[in-house]
Amino acid sequence: MHARSDDFPLADPSRAKADLVARLRAAGCVFAEDEARLLRETARDAAALDTMAARRIAGHPLEHVLGWAEFAGLRVAVEPGVFVPRRRTEFLVRCAAQCAADAAPTGTPPLVVDLCCGTGAVGAAVLAALPDGGELHAADIDPAAVRCARHNLAETGGHVHQGDLFAALPTALRGRVHVLTANVPYVPTDEIPLLPPEARDHEPLPALDGGPDGLAPLRRVAADAAAWLAPGGALLTETSTRQAEPAADLLTAAGLTPTVAEDPDLYATVLTARRRE
Repeated sequence: MHARSDDFPLADPSRAKADLVARLRAAGCVFAEDEARLLRETARDAAALDTMAARRIAGHPLEHVLGWAEFAGLRVAVEPGVFVPRRRTEFLVRCAAQCAADAAPTGTPPLVVDLCCGTGAVGAAVLAALPDGGELHAADIDPAAVRCARHNLAETGGHVHQGDLFAALPTALRGRVHVLTANVPYVPTDEIPLLPPEARDHEPLPALDGGPDGLAPLRRVAADAAAWLAPGGALLTETSTRQAEPAADLLTAAGLTPTVAEDPDLYATVLTARRRE
């Protein structure tokens, strides 16, 4: 068991805690008190706490500093340089879990594929939401993301593959996938500079940049999705509200039947595109 920073004697613990909160707040951390608590709970000792606080104050994402992110009730390991799962993507997980329950024949474990898997958070959360589990294959082109995903999915029995979209997957999965999640990047290239510094400076650009209109990666996924889906299977992806209509149009052109759902509390928009029978 690791010791916590609170286990190490400080001249005045309450003052040290207040100082940390003040330093985080001065650096622009809106939830400084919560962040200070998480840093203190995660740090192994006082020296580690100082190092972690300095990284956060310098603008590193909190999840990279902690080494984990809270997502859909799971604690997901996150390495520096890897895309941090967003809370809004929990809506994608809920939609995918419902599709998985509906698409697989009775008594058959659903086959779930998670493209652009990053840390593996979406796939892990979908499996956790299925009462009887399922078979999971996740893929990403980034070696650091694949390393994270293999760690996060180790206890689920999920398979993690490295490669570019469908090229990473075993060909035996073609035509059998009940749920295909693809949380592809959808920020238009010229809007990347408008992102918060902790994203644009510390997360991989390919995980953020969606091309000139933000839909380039989705076009690539949509072009091949129908061939990989089982009858009644669905592709689910997240997008912005203003991109929902053009995204639905390109999914329709790819031979899928899309619907759009929103969760206003999470500011989340999800497209569910089913394979036509």
